Amino acid sequence: MSFNAAVLQRELAELGEVCSYRAVAHYIAAWRPEWRGGDLPTLRFETGPGEQAQVDWGTTWAFFGEERTRIHIFTLVLGYSRRLFAKAYLSEGLEPLLNGHASAFAHFGGRTETILYDNPRTIVTAKDEAIGKVVWNATFKDRMDFYGVKIRLCRYYRAQTKGKVESGVKYIKHNALVGRRFRDLEELNTWLLFWCVQVADQRLHGTTHEKPAERFARGETLIPVSGRAPSPRERIESRRVPRDAYVAVDANRYPVPLEWAGCKVEVHIQAEEIWISRPGSDAVRHRRLSGKHQLARWEGPPRPCPVRSSPPAMSGPPRFDPVYAESVGQVETRPLASYQGLVDEVRS
Repeated sequence: MSFNAAVLQRELAELGEVCSYRAVAHYIAAWRPEWRGGDLPTLRFETGPGEQAQVDWGTTWAFFGEERTRIHIFTLVLGYSRRLFAKAYLSEGLEPLLNGHASAFAHFGGRTETILYDNPRTIVTAKDEAIGKVVWNATFKDRMDFYGVKIRLCRYYRAQTKGKVESGVKYIKHNALVGRRFRDLEELNTWLLFWCVQVADQRLHGTTHEKPAERFARGETLIPVSGRAPSPRERIESRRVPRDAYVAVDANRYPVPLEWAGCKVEVHIQAEEIWISRPGSDAVRHRRLSGKHQLARWEGPPRPCPVRSSPPAMSGPPRFDPVYAESVGQVETRPLASYQGLVDEVRS
């Protein structure tokens, strides 16, 4: 059961019961937990228009029909206006992280100068705070460089530094998702987008005392991202060529010379092309197929079919071990009568 007055007021309105937020809050006050924990005071840090955004993940459960599913909510909050963007995924991997950024930038129409993060492995693989050394996840860093975003990290064990997005994650869990069921992930994200614009952006924020949408329109200045979409992730993988000389990449198959069957090759998966190379040979290049279960055509000269060489003709009787044969010499030929004499001698 939810004791969130804003959620209950909205649900009552959907049922046709019109009442004020204060009336609902007063009514449920007796059931709300009195103790809220002993958090230490935290210094509030405000940023200027377009200066900083904060990103974090929130994990919770959602019902898709009758199935209870664990979901991960990518959340980005603009530090100045407090507008937020949320999108649900089934994991917190690198692909959802990159997709979440692209979706948020498209939603807001641009990016801030910096973005503040915690220290997940999808962003930073190692960090030494004493000397200020950070080893970034190369793919994530390349994508943020593509956008021109400056990455900032919280200090270890100081996640409250990004309190704006932490509050946003709690707000999503306790307001947007309470008491709701969805058909699937797509319907959930359709609702989240509607909720961000019609509910979260229109509330009177407790810190700024303004509606995020109005504060955004009045003063938030974002930097437009590049007109071209970011390219798919580029990577290098190893493959062993099967007998049919077609190399599988992302559920599509690309031909290579027939004599490469059984050999190990390097596959350079780029935005628009697939390069397949083998030491001592020129790389084979194909246009990258965008669908699934497709077969690329061989565009080069006809591929000669390698001819299996026949074994050399043998001269004379076979000798499996020439050294042994030379050591024992040739077998002596004897008449059958000599064997019969040996049998008679054994019987007598």
